[in-house]
Amino acid sequence: MAVNVLTEIVIECPREEVAAFVADPANAPKWYRNIKSVTWLTEPPIREGSRMDFVAHFLGRVLAYTYEVVEQVPGERLVMRTAEGPFPMETTYTWDALAPARTRMTLRNRGAPAGFSRLGAPFMAMAMRRANRADLRALKALLER
Repeated sequence: MAVNVLTEIVIECPREEVAAFVADPANAPKWYRNIKSVTWLTEPPIREGSRMDFVAHFLGRVLAYTYEVVEQVPGERLVMRTAEGPFPMETTYTWDALAPARTRMTLRNRGAPAGFSRLGAPFMAMAMRRANRADLRALKALLER
């Protein structure tokens, strides 16, 4: 069973500001509770082909994985896929301007756990959804200050 978790939030900030903050991997530990560190493997700024190592704590485990940017439309869409890690995962961010200072942001995580992890996919999806909602609320609070 594949994991496909979509969450969204409306943030009272211009789309360009929200997108620039989220698309900078150095900011991930500021709003993702589970991400502990990000290390660039390629030179910043972010662009297609950029690679970063992430270290996260999720479901009581330390996870280390490498993300590669596979698509970027500045201010609109960013797609990253794991190049290395515990299981294949794709993360997609989109930003839509609802008004000059109001942005709808979506966060989608899709993946296909293998082996024993595959049996826990429904639980993993539920935990990811809960974590993503909390992370988006933290992002909203941070950017609306």
